[in-house]
Amino acid sequence: MDVMQIQNILPHRYPFLLVDRVDEIQTGKTIIAYKNVSISEPVFQGHFPGHPIYPGVMILEGMAQAGGLLAFESAGYTEEEAKQKVVYFMSIDGAKFRSPVRPGDKLVYHVDILKQRKTLIVLGARAYVEDTLVCEANLKAMIVDK
Repeated sequence: MDVMQIQNILPHRYPFLLVDRVDEIQTGKTIIAYKNVSISEPVFQGHFPGHPIYPGVMILEGMAQAGGLLAFESAGYTEEEAKQKVVYFMSIDGAKFRSPVRPGDKLVYHVDILKQRKTLIVLGARAYVEDTLVCEANLKAMIVDK
């Protein structure tokens, strides 16, 4: 799934679209997606000048966006139905930041469905740079009408 297809599902746009591509998706199970972290990201103007570190909250948001893609694909909505819906995240549990993410890193999101009903989804999310786990969390979300 390329960025144009992602934008057909997610409402986010630059500078807040944090998924560049989906490499793999298994409906009802898992998604692997990524974001290329560039020094040109607006967040690096202030986090931190001279020592740029990608903020943990942005990593969590990227995992949530990948989870949103998985939720939509797994809920079975048509493209027209999906346009009338949005994913709201309700909770983030057990978030841990393991290693800093820097400009030039490829941030890879692995998100698995732990539980799903039609509109409620619980996800296990992990983010990696190469083979290093940089962040993990459990996310709970709900698909609602816009």
